[in-house]
Amino acid sequence: MSRFFRALVILSLVASCGGGGSKSSAPRDLDNACSIAKQRPEYMTAFRKAERKWGVPVHVQMAAMYQESKFKGDARTPVKYTLGVLPMGRQSSAYGYAQALDATWEEYQKDQGRRSARRDRISDATDFMGWYMNLTRDRNGIALDDATNQYLAYHEGHTGYSRGTFYGKSWLMRVASEVGQRSSTYREQLSRCRR
Repeated sequence: MSRFFRALVILSLVASCGGGGSKSSAPRDLDNACSIAKQRPEYMTAFRKAERKWGVPVHVQMAAMYQESKFKGDARTPVKYTLGVLPMGRQSSAYGYAQALDATWEEYQKDQGRRSARRDRISDATDFMGWYMNLTRDRNGIALDDATNQYLAYHEGHTGYSRGTFYGKSWLMRVASEVGQRSSTYREQLSRCRR
């Protein structure tokens, strides 16, 4: 076998073994912020950078990301089916750690001059969340540390939140309350593990 083909085979094997694992696999023990921080220090670097830039607390970002993607960089919405068997595409264009929709992501890229930002890159996803939550504060008056209402606006959009579309969705009110509780839990845990 020539050197070229041997090198190609080795390169293919190496590429298939490493790389995107952290995008498709979530950290273990998602109920423990300290465990997440220990397993994925690059996540914590990204969360802290977004907190410094945008003022959104780490625990709020983490709680929202848990709900949106369970910390999976390649997360997508489920496929819709017609007649229970015929696939008709995904429920929405939401993708990545932050589950940003195509149009909202493009608005972020344009507004921030970040054309190369990617939804499956943790540092870009946390920056997006910080940007979006700041818009939520400016447009809807929701404090950056109010994980429950920030999540409602994140899910429903700024206009939907201002119209109160979430009031007719008891399941969403329950989920948003869980995001708020998780945010409090993560805050408590992070305060202990940073010592």
